[in-house]
Amino acid sequence: MHTLWKGSISFGLVNVPVKMHAATESQDFQFNFLHKECHHRIRSIKKCPSCDREVEPADLVKGYEYEKDRYVVINDADLASLEQPMSRSIDILDFIDLKEIDPIYYQKSYYLSPEEPAQKAYRLLCQAMEESGKVALAHVTMRSKQHLACLRVFEQGLVMETMHYPKEIRHMDAVWERVVPTEAELTMARQLIDNLARPFEPEKYHDQLHEQMAQLIESRVTGANFKVEAPTKGPKVVDLMEALRASIELTEKEKGKLEKPESTLTPRKRTSQRAKEA
Repeated sequence: MHTLWKGSISFGLVNVPVKMHAATESQDFQFNFLHKECHHRIRSIKKCPSCDREVEPADLVKGYEYEKDRYVVINDADLASLEQPMSRSIDILDFIDLKEIDPIYYQKSYYLSPEEPAQKAYRLLCQAMEESGKVALAHVTMRSKQHLACLRVFEQGLVMETMHYPKEIRHMDAVWERVVPTEAELTMARQLIDNLARPFEPEKYHDQLHEQMAQLIESRVTGANFKVEAPTKGPKVVDLMEALRASIELTEKEKGKLEKPESTLTPRKRTSQRAKEA
């Protein structure tokens, strides 16, 4: 697996050299713009609207818009001066309970694998964290930016989740005004949740749009016909209580199908039952 970063995990006086690898990958289809007539790819051209000419990459600088159409220029030397001195270290700050971190803080997952001399220290850290039930909060610098990160045990190895800082999290008050449901609505909502409750089985969930896009592309390549089936829609329900009742009735039927055993009789009881019926 491709190595994105090399450094070390440090906590106390312990130092564990590690390599970082992407834990996830995008499944999005990447499209390019083509000329409609000849199907050749169209390249992006950077053009200055003021000078009315094409600009080379060497002529570009970074600018921050502090007011409408007013920019302050930040050069590479400015950015280099702000780089953290320990850019090759994952510095553990605290060990905490995983349940204390809301998922809204997470950004991206990375696998951490040990360098050859650090196999034992790496495994020791994994096992100690697993037995304690704790995860580590740390600082790590990647691409000249300091990140807050969470280190946790996953499949007997370490995975690092980069995190948002609290200042980056917007409050829900900005997007909705709270309302109070009735006790009857709450009771029915809880029942609906209970009916839909299942063990987590990640393999049963699929990106249907991705699968349909793959089929569409394959049909274009092979010349086969492809038709997307329209999703089935239930009856439109406006009233909340009516929607809850209808949902509960539907989920009760589905739940009954899942929980109903093939037969409640043992082979001996089935034999006795047949004898009685005869």
